[in-house]
Amino acid sequence: MIDPRRLRVLRALADHGTVTAAGRALHLTASAVSQQLAALEAETGQQLLRRKGRRVWLTPAGELLVVHANAVAAELERAEATLASFAAGVRGPVRLASFASAITQVVAPAVAELRANAPDVTLLVQDAEGHASVPLLLDGEIDVAITEEYRPAPQTDDRRLKRFPLYAEPFDVVLPEDHRLADESEVDVSALGGEDWIAPLPGNPCRDVLLLACSDARIRHTSDDFSAVVALVAAGAGVALVPRNAFTRTPGAVAVPVKGNQSLRRVFAAVRKGSEDHPLIRLVLAALVRGQGVATTP
Repeated sequence: MIDPRRLRVLRALADHGTVTAAGRALHLTASAVSQQLAALEAETGQQLLRRKGRRVWLTPAGELLVVHANAVAAELERAEATLASFAAGVRGPVRLASFASAITQVVAPAVAELRANAPDVTLLVQDAEGHASVPLLLDGEIDVAITEEYRPAPQTDDRRLKRFPLYAEPFDVVLPEDHRLADESEVDVSALGGEDWIAPLPGNPCRDVLLLACSDARIRHTSDDFSAVVALVAAGAGVALVPRNAFTRTPGAVAVPVKGNQSLRRVFAAVRKGSEDHPLIRLVLAALVRGQGVATTP
């Protein structure tokens, strides 16, 4: 394998013309330069220099290797510049996890903005349910979590997290289009206790919202994918409670606002406390907050 340090010596000889001048440029003795060039010839198996007395000049093989040495030097310069940019916080990847509707509402606009205004920031997005993204964040697998809560007012944060509110949205009741209440302007969730329900899996906070609103809900089908939930409603499998931005227009299903006091899904970005000061994460958070303008709010 060719030692790139010896390529630097070869380049210096090509630039300065003599072993003595090359050594002066590299702060090496002429003897050290000669030793490095001899070792490079041994590594390549090629005669790189012609010698006559004190004079030395490059062979065709030496000239060819100088071309590659210049390319290697340029790549090393680029590597140093990239690392310097990374150290300065203006270049690098940021890993983000978000549930599907928030990807549509705020993450995708943030990606577009960063591509336009901060192209050296690479936002890597993965789909994860809101309640699953915080463990990923705390474990260090991601840098930003888009997650949610349903309480009327935020409780005390985990001391390890810093939160940035993005948007809030109400829940709607999703009914088959031929349901007796499909044409109503509002629906009382508690009046649907006798219906078959399609709900998220246990552990998903959206399921808890349903059970708080309708304690005797008869859950027959489960899915954490709200597109699948709406499809099941359209197929007549039951009714569902779905965050407004997660509802996908589907033939056979209608969304009706909840009557009376309605729970809200409050969506926020979370980062590990202290990391909000990282320049890359600051750029991503700012883009997410600006992207909230496209979200539906109650």
